[in-house]
Formats: sequence, C-alpha cells, structure tokens
Amino acid sequence: MSGLRGVLRPMRGLLLPLLLIGAWELASRQGASQAYAFVPLARIGSGLLELLASGELWLSAAASLQRTCLGLLGGVLGGFAFGALMAFSPLAERALGPLYHALRQVPILGLIPLLALWFGSGEFTKVLIVTLAAFYPMALNAFEGFSHVEQRYREVGRLYRLNPLQQFLHVHLPGALPSLATGVLHALAFAWVSSVGCELFLATGMGLGNLMMNAETGSRMEVVVIGVLCVGLLGYAMNQLFSRVSRRLLRWRAPRP
Repeated sequence: MSGLRGVLRPMRGLLLPLLLIGAWELASRQGASQAYAFVPLARIGSGLLELLASGELWLSAAASLQRTCLGLLGGVLGGFAFGALMAFSPLAERALGPLYHALRQVPILGLIPLLALWFGSGEFTKVLIVTLAAFYPMALNAFEGFSHVEQRYREVGRLYRLNPLQQFLHVHLPGALPSLATGVLHALAFAWVSSVGCELFLATGMGLGNLMMNAETGSRMEVVVIGVLCVGLLGYAMNQLFSRVSRRLLRWRAPRP
C-alpha cells in the first residue's frame, strides 16, 4: 500500500490538468459555437503536428525566447547597477528614487504606443520593452538586497580592514545574493510576459504572440490554443530552471531556524 502511495504521489499534480482537459473536450461537444470557443482536442493535435512539420512553431518560440533573453540580460544588468547605486548613494536615492518609483507604477504594456511612436514597431522597440519590464523588479530587489545586508557582516569587513571593492565582493554581494536571485526570478517572469505581450501589440516579425494574432485573424483557434500552451509551458520551464540554479548557487547559506 505504501509503495502504491509512493507511485501515485508524484502524479497528484496531474489530477487537475486532466480534469480540465476532460471538461474542455466535453464543452467542445456541445454544439458548433462551443466547438469554436473550445477547440476539440483532435483539432489541437492535428494543428500541433502541422506547426511542427512546417517549423513555424519552432521559429516562433525561438524568436520569443531570443527576445526575452536579450531584454532580460539588459534589464538585469541595468537594474543591478541602478539598485546598487541607490543603495550605496543616499544622494542618488533622493535624486532618482522618486522618478523610478513613479515610472514603475505605469504598466509596461501601456508604454508601447509611445515607444512605437518614438522608435517604430521593429525589433529594437520590442527588446526595449522587455528590457524595461526586467529592469524595474531587478532594480528594486538589488536596492533592497544591498540596503539590508546584516550589520554583523559589515562589522566583520571593517574588522579585517577591507577596502571598498573587497567589502563589495566579499560582504555586500554575498549578503544581497538571495534578494538578487529573487529579482532575477521576477525579472524573468516580467520579461517573458512582456515579450509575448509586445508581439501581440506590435504584430511584425516572428514570435508566439504574432503566431497567435495571425491565427486569430484566420479563425485558427486551435493554433491560438497551441500558442497559449507554449507560452505557459516555456514560462514554467524557465522558472523551474532558474529556481534550481539559484538554489544551487545559494546552497552555502545555512537554513534559518
């Protein structure tokens, strides 16, 4: 009995998805209008095979991932530098903090019309939107991490007479790592969502958002569903990958009692 429980325990997470799939298929059999809104699983399967055979799904996913990675890199580096600057310089915090906190309240997708007017609707604008989406959470977590390094660690640095660079590398940076890891995780989520979102608004080039918009225009609802599933699965996979990497990087930290 205990062995059966051990086999079934990892499968508990599949229960709700399987119930939702069953409800979806049942709803698709309730008439033509329902079949349009809730595409039958057979059509979704055939649409997936078609997209895989043509390579369109691979190209779209690769374009979205590339855009996300470029924007995430720029946003994380910029947010790290900006957050550290505000944490170590009270003057910078007073001068730049109010503007930063005001701008981060504006939904990033709400800036798309303005950015498109300034820079056009090409690849640069899309990467810029993703960069800004990643910048805000990274800057906030970097500021919080560096500002709240435990005082005992700072005292150890002063006791060993470390110079400013040594204090940053051996005291402040390790102390802020958990907050920095959280910032990257949040930045990743915002970057992925904004990458697909800007593709929906700026329907040029390749990407999962563009794939879904073109499918909706052509009444290919099975492709829209496939696009949504790909967005969710890729986002989940990236989240899980970074969570494992961050846990490995922070394994040296003693667990809190």
